[in-house]
Amino acid sequence: MTESHHPNLPITRDGDIATVTFNRPEARNAFNLSMWQGLADTMAALSADDTLRCVILRGSGPESFSAGADIKGFETERGTAASEAIYARVFHDGMQSVRLCQHPVVAAIEGVCMGGGAGIATMCDFRVGDIGIRMGITACKLSLWYPYAEIAPVIALVGSAVVTEMLIEGRIFNGREAYEKGLLSRLAADGKVQEEALALAGRIAEGAPLAARFHKAAIRRLGEGGPITEAEELASSGFALTEDFQGAVQAFKARRKPVWHGR
Repeated sequence: MTESHHPNLPITRDGDIATVTFNRPEARNAFNLSMWQGLADTMAALSADDTLRCVILRGSGPESFSAGADIKGFETERGTAASEAIYARVFHDGMQSVRLCQHPVVAAIEGVCMGGGAGIATMCDFRVGDIGIRMGITACKLSLWYPYAEIAPVIALVGSAVVTEMLIEGRIFNGREAYEKGLLSRLAADGKVQEEALALAGRIAEGAPLAARFHKAAIRRLGEGGPITEAEELASSGFALTEDFQGAVQAFKARRKPVWHGR
């Protein structure tokens, strides 16, 4: 089992599904610099664990997924050119670690999902929430400039018009609005977010892990633009040489369920 890399980011595991909990309820699970670094380390470790099939991110308790960056810590963590350079790098690494995780990542969103918390959610492959959530990136309220690398995935997800509402107007969406805008991929019944997220992760885990990893990477690659190289096209046929594919063909012929080995 992969061990937690941060006391505020405990990991629990149920078979081939790992859950990371943002556990700082006294601050609505807001992230300080240490937690951004911990998120990067935690997601890197989970990504390297080939025995996993899916990762769930959630907040501790039903009132907050995450309020984003801890503004109270800005006086000591930010404010000079040197400290800002460090913060920007660690923030970027934490955010991108979610997007770059080889396994599918599900955000189980309850309550407040604001600023960097909403940013983390948009880095996930799936976002499950209920109507009672509050989701937005209100950088305009602080004269905070959201980084290019973290804006781009939100535009890819919901388009520039919605991102303009979020970043310039400071719109905060409830669950129904977030679902209609495309910020949520699933709108769960009230109080059923964790149950729905776990069921979704279970369905993902039932599929072929190598296929899920390839498709996640391919979707990200296509979103980055540029022509697909001949080597990339050739690699997309590599499944035919895998044990999982060959075993699945035999299982289909024998009318039995395939067993995935991840190789």
